[in-house]
Amino acid sequence: LAADTTRRHDFLTAYVDDLPSVLDLDAVRDAGIRIGADPLGGASVAYWGRIAERHRIDLTVVNPLADPTWRFMTLDWDGRIRMDCSSPHAMASLIEQRDAYAIATGNDADADRHGIVTPDGGLMNPNHYLAVAIDYLYTHRDAWAAGTGIGKTLVSSSMIDRVAQDLGRTLVEVPVGFKWFVDGLHDGSLGFGGEESAGASFLRRDGRVWTTDKDGILLALLASEITAVTGSTPSEHYARLTGRFGDPAYARIDAPATREEKAVLAKLSPQQVKADTLAGEPVTAVLTEAPGNGAPIGGLKVCTDSAWFAARPSGTEDVYKVYAESFQGPGHLARVQEEARALVSEALGGA
Repeated sequence: LAADTTRRHDFLTAYVDDLPSVLDLDAVRDAGIRIGADPLGGASVAYWGRIAERHRIDLTVVNPLADPTWRFMTLDWDGRIRMDCSSPHAMASLIEQRDAYAIATGNDADADRHGIVTPDGGLMNPNHYLAVAIDYLYTHRDAWAAGTGIGKTLVSSSMIDRVAQDLGRTLVEVPVGFKWFVDGLHDGSLGFGGEESAGASFLRRDGRVWTTDKDGILLALLASEITAVTGSTPSEHYARLTGRFGDPAYARIDAPATREEKAVLAKLSPQQVKADTLAGEPVTAVLTEAPGNGAPIGGLKVCTDSAWFAARPSGTEDVYKVYAESFQGPGHLARVQEEARALVSEALGGA
């Protein structure tokens, strides 16, 4: 290296050695939690073996191959090869091995997202795991400040809202994008930030910043800590949450939109939405700015007591995305989706 300002740094060793500052890996080791970690051919392949060796945990790297042809991958829902650790199609080979491990995990190619597989529940929905992780962390991190808030994107499940209320914690709901959590994770005002696409991070055990970006390895290992400390898998924890707060149905669909319509949708005002009911319930909020920070959401969110939908234009296709959730079940969710499309069409037509 020619410049005196440039030096080599072993990022892998520094990361692996520092993990006990954010996770209780002693509990994982002492409980003998058997872990299967699948890097899906991505960047975490070099990390998992070192984590197992350094912290003496029972961890098997399920697929240590790094193959540019990705021939080991099962095909995703559309027949394409995609390292999507939240897809049951892409994760099919790991799901088939779920009985061999107490916790099995997958990461996408750059390891900023996580997938959690349990023997009793298979691959967890990312929203479900976020709610469980929040509930666990805020009841098992005594050094975190009492005012430490919970960050979620506005298209994440409202199960998180109910968990946050039960915990007595401030919920900070922001637009889509992990960048909105950076300041809060850095200064400790947020203990956790997560998005529905299986990306999240949280503070060290003493309340200091760990990282201000998504960390898929961290969230994957947290599932083993939860199992070791509580004796229940994350999917068993989620079943208990639904028993307390309800069992929401959640889905995302796409609807066609021209470039001009997408531009209008991105700049809608609440006054352009005329409906006062949604799927048989009074509308309680019409949002075009995120309640947590006042930033424009680039679309629209409409809420009732038991349901909501959010509509956002796609940045790459001639469609808009409709995220929706109902605590009244799949039938009510379908009605929310149908009325959401009609409501958005009316708003676009009147713009």
